[in-house]
Amino acid sequence: MKLHSLIALCLVSALHATDPSWLSTGEFHWLSTPALIGPATDETDPDVALKDPSMVFHEGKWHLFATHRRASGKVDMQYLSFTDWKDAGKATRHTLDFHDQYHCAPQVFFYTPHQKWYLIYQLVDERRGPKMAPYFSTTATLDDPASWTKPKPMIDALPEGGDKIKWIDFWVICDATKAHLFYTSDDGHFWRRETSKASFPLGWSKPELLLKDTKEELFEASHTYKLKDHDQYLTIIEALGPGHRYYKAWLADKLEGPWKPLAATRDHPFASTANVTQKEPWTTSISHGELIRSSNDETLEVDPAHLRFVFQGVDAEGYKAKKYGSIPWRIGILDLQTSH
Repeated sequence: MKLHSLIALCLVSALHATDPSWLSTGEFHWLSTPALIGPATDETDPDVALKDPSMVFHEGKWHLFATHRRASGKVDMQYLSFTDWKDAGKATRHTLDFHDQYHCAPQVFFYTPHQKWYLIYQLVDERRGPKMAPYFSTTATLDDPASWTKPKPMIDALPEGGDKIKWIDFWVICDATKAHLFYTSDDGHFWRRETSKASFPLGWSKPELLLKDTKEELFEASHTYKLKDHDQYLTIIEALGPGHRYYKAWLADKLEGPWKPLAATRDHPFASTANVTQKEPWTTSISHGELIRSSNDETLEVDPAHLRFVFQGVDAEGYKAKKYGSIPWRIGILDLQTSH
């Protein structure tokens, strides 16, 4: 065997020898922080919940975007920045006054071809339709909440199936040539659209159905990532349990799929209170969250050996609220307990 081939083989072998066990077993074990950030209560229209976190670490600070629901029923997004998660609850909160109607569920990343930060989110505009759609804003100055451009729709048409079909929790990730838009429809369906990177954020194809199950088994808040140093992708999707929420996971070799179950049942989850240790118990749900990425660009890489999951949680009593909008969600972090 030639020397360069032997070296390459050794490098590949060494890499996979250090792979975390979950890649082959689908077994996850997490340690939870206490709740780190909760609803602000000192406003004239106090928050009910802080939820749907998306964040990047840039120039020595965390930049966190999240949904906040208020007592009046108003729903929009907030921006916070801080250097250490233990101080996140003390950070100044800036409401993103994008629109006078419902907008929430942000995703933030740096789009390298445009040299701009993008914020992807869902917005309701009753004046122009559709009722809910994926929108985007951009900025060159991440830490200036007033610098974001006004909302623009990524897709003008209603989802396939018309106004009887929901689409929710929009998520963008890119490979070498294409941008992919993932979302769910709160009915057991997981969808994908694509466009060229040159056409992004417009030019989306018709939707392709990737996964199908019941509403309870495949609900919402899908997030998809590239695994660092691996030719694999990870998708996590929220599911509904009795009186709580939890996450499942799938793997694929390319973003088009096929997506193969990794930890995709209630008894074998990606993250639920069944496989999460809480030193200070505070939540019975592991709900809408995002993995902390190892890069800030559109490839959305995560390090499989050092997974951290920023999520929204609530205790059993809070989850019993009469309306979803009254659930007092707070934000915490899960740290993966690894073994090789």
